[in-house]
This record gives sequence, C-alpha cells and structure tokens, in this order.
Amino acid sequence: MPAQKITIGVIGGAEASAENVQCAYDVGSYIAGNRAILVCGGLSGIMESASKGAFENDGYVVGFLPGSEKSDANPYVHLAVPTAMGVGRNILVVRAADALIAFPGSYGTLSEIALALDLGKTVVYMPGTWDLKKIAPVDSALFKEAFDARQAVGLALNALRTEE
Repeated sequence: MPAQKITIGVIGGAEASAENVQCAYDVGSYIAGNRAILVCGGLSGIMESASKGAFENDGYVVGFLPGSEKSDANPYVHLAVPTAMGVGRNILVVRAADALIAFPGSYGTLSEIALALDLGKTVVYMPGTWDLKKIAPVDSALFKEAFDARQAVGLALNALRTEE
C-alpha cells in the first residue's frame, strides 16, 4: 500500500494584508514543492492565496467549505468538500491536516488553532496571528512562530518528521 501524503493545513482570515496574501501564496508554493497536500477552508483571502500558490506549482488543494455548494470554493481548489456545517467545518480542516500554518484571522482561525493544539498537532504561526502564549501556557513543541513562508513550511515538515 502506498504511503499517505503529508497534509498541511493553511488557516487565516478571508481578508488579509497584501504582505500576508503574498506570504500565503509562497507557503502554498512551498507546500506543493515538498509534495504535500494543502488543506484549507476553501474560500477567499489567506485560503485562496495559499491555494493559488499550490495550484500554480503543481500542488493539490482540498477545501472544506462552510456551505453546501462546491461552487463556493476558490478557483484553485481541486477537491471542494461542501460541509454545510458553517464554522463546524473547522474541525474537518484540522483533522485532515497533519500540521497547520496559521495566518492572522478572526475567531474561526482561533478555533482552528485551539482545536489543533488540543489534538496535539503542530501549529506554526505567522506574525500577527493569535499568540496564545499571552493567554495561557502553550506547549512550545507544538506552537512555533515563523517569520517567512519557507521557515513556516520547514517547521511544519520538521515537526512531522520528528513524530515518525
């Protein structure tokens, strides 16, 4: 049986700064370049930028959509999964990802970070993202800060290699 591909979740806001849009695109590119599958919420902003980066670099993108229509997915999603679960789809994004890279976002992003950490999954967070260390003790082995796209993907992949 062939080995399962690594999946990296990219989470963040539907609205994002130009700098974060470019960084998310680069993250998607690096995910594709490392032959991992990108998992996201399938919509706009950070999700679309990361999806575009993977798509344009021969990667594969899975989007778990909050609504019931596949057509809601951004144009770079290969497999759109309409969940009709609203924010409940966040658990599907987290469960499907082996590790996650978090960009600034709202409460949906915060919930995904919390769910991932609760499940013992590594979350690499970019500047401006929810910094849970200011709220409560967080396992630094699971919650890592990155400052650029290459570092973020590298930290995620390294975390998965140490789990093997």
